[in-house]
Amino acid sequence: MKHIKQYTSYALGAFGHDAFYQTLSTYLMLFITSQLFDTSDKAFNARMIGYVTLLMTGIRLVEIIFDPLIGGVVDNTETRWGKFKPWLLLGASVSSVMLVIVFTDFGGLTTKNPVLYLVLFGLSFVVLDIFYSFKDISFWSMLPALSVDSKVRAKFGTIGRLGSTLGAQGVPIIIFPLIVFFSQLFSGTHGDTKTHAGWIGFAVVIALISFLGALATAFGTKEKKSLIRDNSEKVRFRDVFKVLAKNDQLMWLSLSYFLFALSYVVTNSLLAYYFQYVLGRSNYYWLVGVITAVLGIVSVSLFPALVALIKRRAIYVGGIVLMLIGYAVFLLAGHNIVVVLIAVGIFFFPYPMIFLAALMTITDSVEYGQLKNGTRNESVTLSVRPLLDKVAGAIANSVVGLAAVHSGMIGNAKPSSIDAGQLLTFRGYMFFAPIALILIAALVYLFKVELSEAKHKMIVIELETNLKAAQKNK
Repeated sequence: MKHIKQYTSYALGAFGHDAFYQTLSTYLMLFITSQLFDTSDKAFNARMIGYVTLLMTGIRLVEIIFDPLIGGVVDNTETRWGKFKPWLLLGASVSSVMLVIVFTDFGGLTTKNPVLYLVLFGLSFVVLDIFYSFKDISFWSMLPALSVDSKVRAKFGTIGRLGSTLGAQGVPIIIFPLIVFFSQLFSGTHGDTKTHAGWIGFAVVIALISFLGALATAFGTKEKKSLIRDNSEKVRFRDVFKVLAKNDQLMWLSLSYFLFALSYVVTNSLLAYYFQYVLGRSNYYWLVGVITAVLGIVSVSLFPALVALIKRRAIYVGGIVLMLIGYAVFLLAGHNIVVVLIAVGIFFFPYPMIFLAALMTITDSVEYGQLKNGTRNESVTLSVRPLLDKVAGAIANSVVGLAAVHSGMIGNAKPSSIDAGQLLTFRGYMFFAPIALILIAALVYLFKVELSEAKHKMIVIELETNLKAAQKNK
């Protein structure tokens, strides 16, 4: 393959990047609710979990306002290494260190001085989130810089998504074995006991994977120069949001993708609670990682053939229909672990393809916006997807925290301590609300998103024609 080195490097970066994101968006909250606050004072535990949840959500919701501005900073960067790689490496370095820090209790301050702990945690999380944003935006906004050809982009996007799927779904496979291993190594425990030291060891492993993946992408990929890419100019910060608002296709897709992502992240984040507190089978949770990793490979591998056959619209909407079937199987599964795992497979299988369909549409909206507005803004436009994932993740963190507290799934709770009313509440958070949101997401995409592969090809031709004519007239 012509671009095999770049494909591999991009996939390795995506692997580490999504392992980091999965840990931050899903398992940090599990650590906080089950390990960090597990004193005998249940009221204190619930109160501190509520404070930390509110803090994380508030920080992420405030910080996302700056994501398009971060995209503007990346777009305006000019170095011998390109515009993306310096921010990718800086973001990876700082965010990896901060990930380990937020998994600590700051020397026991959680109980010795809870107020100081909240202050230090908040400051650490702000730094983590800002530098993660630089890494996230620079990594994914490289995509339109690697090629202006939709087919080549689809290959980069597909191999990148393959890496990210393996990274994200590898975490459920290794998380509990790793935590148990480090718990035994550093705390001298036996059996499947999980300690704070075990969680920190797990965080260190994920941080290293994220950093090494960023190194692979930085040294193994190359930006491609073209007439269309050269037609760009520095964007003023005050104009960043105007650039986004004028791109109507980007805005409609953003609404649909946000609702979809929120639904998925909430359900996926509560899955570990489902196995631990509802099924009482946390020892089977690693199978979720195996199933989703295998199906992720199959799903991503099928994407190029399916997108050529039935196009993005059918993949996006049809995939959501399949996820709804997965929800239905979940609701009928009861405590049957086999049926639950089947539901996991049905629910997850279309997710990578839906993500890719959305990512390719956002990427193509760079040229759509360039034709419509007269300027090309790669990182500003591509910053929208990470922004949406972060908003979804921030709100999902709040939902997970509320679900855990309202359902009695905190500290050393056992399945036997969860009553019928709490189980119904939990199902509302994990299934019923996400089902409603994901249905709306499908309808918005179906009736409002018109930027197809054929339309993008026409846009590229028109841009090239206009730019060549402008050059001749100079």
